[in-house]
Amino acid sequence: MAQRDTFINIPSSAYIHIPFCRRRCFYCDFPVSVIGDRLRGETSGTMSKYVEVLCQEINIFSGLSQPLETIFFGGGTPSLLSVEQVQQILTVLEQKFGISPGAEISMEVDPGTFDLAQLQGLSNTGINRVSLGVQAFDAKLLQACGRSHNLADIFTAIDFIYACKIPEFSIDLISGLPHQTLEGWQESLEKAVAIAATHISIYDLTIEPGTAFGRYYKPGATPLPTDEMTVKMYQTAQQILTGAGYEHYEISNYAKSGHQCRHNRVYWENRPYYGFGMGAASYVEGKRFTRPRKTKEYYQWVEDRCVINCEVTPPDEILLETLMLGLRLAEGVNLEVLEKQFGVEKIEEIKKYCQPFFEQGWVEVAQGRLRLSDPNGFLFSNVVLAKLFSKLGAN
Repeated sequence: MAQRDTFINIPSSAYIHIPFCRRRCFYCDFPVSVIGDRLRGETSGTMSKYVEVLCQEINIFSGLSQPLETIFFGGGTPSLLSVEQVQQILTVLEQKFGISPGAEISMEVDPGTFDLAQLQGLSNTGINRVSLGVQAFDAKLLQACGRSHNLADIFTAIDFIYACKIPEFSIDLISGLPHQTLEGWQESLEKAVAIAATHISIYDLTIEPGTAFGRYYKPGATPLPTDEMTVKMYQTAQQILTGAGYEHYEISNYAKSGHQCRHNRVYWENRPYYGFGMGAASYVEGKRFTRPRKTKEYYQWVEDRCVINCEVTPPDEILLETLMLGLRLAEGVNLEVLEKQFGVEKIEEIKKYCQPFFEQGWVEVAQGRLRLSDPNGFLFSNVVLAKLFSKLGAN
């Protein structure tokens, strides 16, 4: 039993950060390296070196391990890697941890960065889930965002995905973009439904400091949609997608039955995971750690044998993290599990602080779980969480 309990706290998921992009999108504040339109994994010495250092980092890992159930290649634009480089990384993961036969292996792919032969090769390596960065079915919006692809690239990429019979296919869309209208947003949603992807992610634009959009626009100012309009966009997405048979299983995510993203659920359920690569985060043995966000510092860190200095997360912070992440899910958080971990008094406190939100219909308790209502609870999740953080964090 002790051995089994030990393994519950050992990650069985790994995130792999591939930082390379053709260009930096105007809203992006991720740790990425711009390589232009001509280079890719097969022709870039910079990318080859990164893959070597990444594999070195994975090999340096020491400690208990168990086979990986989910692997997620994120970025950046992982589809700029060659098939051989992806296989190289997966081989190292297999040798170091093992990969379960039924593992979900996801990759973010951008239209215009892969062809049919490459996608078939990626499928042969074990990639069985792709997340296509569409962002908008609108040529002007794509240009306004600084995206490197056009509309034709999107539909060509979709044809390739269906031709390769990738079993799990997700589409990413962004709402609240400059000059975006409700009518245009509805059209994008309807096109996503017609494509029949198994999963659709809807992200509301956030203006981040240091990005191009951060320089161009003030939050709430034109040509950005008003707050009222972004609320309507969220509600429209919920109505159209649930009406088309998608489960609204997380604040920003919809899936056909049986097609939820297993890897992302690890984050939302506050379970441990590995992160490898520049800027990647890990959550292991109750400790969170983020790697250096710049290439030179990351390479030096790996050369120094990946020395990690971080403290165990205090119980109160674990509770807040569990609420912040778990309430993103439609089923919310299991009160019985929280009670065993944090005590009856803490659960009664949570219910007391949520009382105004029960009355407003934003929060509810059903089948032993505390959860946000859809769509209003999800829409006002920041208000609910701010209240819980201010009250519970002060104890």
